[in-house]
Amino acid sequence: MPSPTHPLASMIPWQISTASDSRTKMAKTSRLCSLLLRLLAAAATLCATVVMATSRDSTTIFGLTLDAKFQYTPSFEFFVVANAVGCGYTLLVLFVPPTTSLSRLVIVFDVTVAMLLTAATAAAGAMAQVGKKGNSHAGWMPICGQVPSFCDHVTGALICAFVGVIAYFLIVLHTIYTLLSPLFP
Repeated sequence: MPSPTHPLASMIPWQISTASDSRTKMAKTSRLCSLLLRLLAAAATLCATVVMATSRDSTTIFGLTLDAKFQYTPSFEFFVVANAVGCGYTLLVLFVPPTTSLSRLVIVFDVTVAMLLTAATAAAGAMAQVGKKGNSHAGWMPICGQVPSFCDHVTGALICAFVGVIAYFLIVLHTIYTLLSPLFP
């Protein structure tokens, strides 16, 4: 039985066990939510990596062969590396026990990976826009009319990466809430 100075002292014993069961249920729900968000982020970043890495197309214009590959654009290379790092990190974090001191560093790395994924998606999105619309001021012509398969792959990879960015945003919010909830009951 709790001491008279304990906040639960005025509760009857079955109310105390109900409160304890409720906290256990909430902790399990929180861990399940975190697991599902991390699995979603891992799947989205893996999908973005694979789809972008397999994006290639070629066409012949006036006897010249035009090849389009992700390796020809530094932004797309950064995109592939960032999403691969995000996927790898997410899978590693699944094996970190929530009770260790290492789990406190996870929030720092979560924010870092979220920023990395955001930057990579923004850079690749900018290059995709140039590929689709061109830039008349710089004299760059759009290429998506000539290599549609490449552009379709890039669009699919960007959609997957955007899902990964949103998942990481939710992971960061969930982790912050989980860390701060003991401070604000």
